[in-house]
Amino acid sequence: MLNENIKAVRISKGLSQEELAIKLNVVRQTVSKWERGLSVPDSEMLISISDILETPISTLLGETIAESTPEDLKTISEKLEVVNLQLARQKAGRRRMLHWSFIILCAVIAVVFIFICLAGSPYLNWDFSDPETAVAGTILHGFEFVFVRIAPFILIGSIIGAVLTRKRN
Repeated sequence: MLNENIKAVRISKGLSQEELAIKLNVVRQTVSKWERGLSVPDSEMLISISDILETPISTLLGETIAESTPEDLKTISEKLEVVNLQLARQKAGRRRMLHWSFIILCAVIAVVFIFICLAGSPYLNWDFSDPETAVAGTILHGFEFVFVRIAPFILIGSIIGAVLTRKRN
């Protein structure tokens, strides 16, 4: 029913699958799959479709809106509650993943910095008359030079990001 409703409303609004896909930032094949019933849009995408087609979600899901009884409103509110819960879970999952990415980035920077400090630039004692050794030494020195100058800024940004994305009670 959702697939038929999306297609009917899209056609009534005078949009092609390509035009709807562009407005939704998806490929045309995705819209085609929805309309053929091969897949269904997620809750966020359903909200976007509703906004673009200027049609209530309940209409897209197959409910009539001609008469609104308390039971219909209750059903719609329950469906919206489920959609809101799904959106909240997705947002929390993204925040959690970003938070741990910042923490891992801080740890990687700290480990690389400790390794560089403990290694003590051993390439400085190499015989640079050999071209391969000279290239390897130059690459190592360049990495160390850039890392020591850029890593503190990335570390500070990662710490700030980890603090801003932490779970709030």
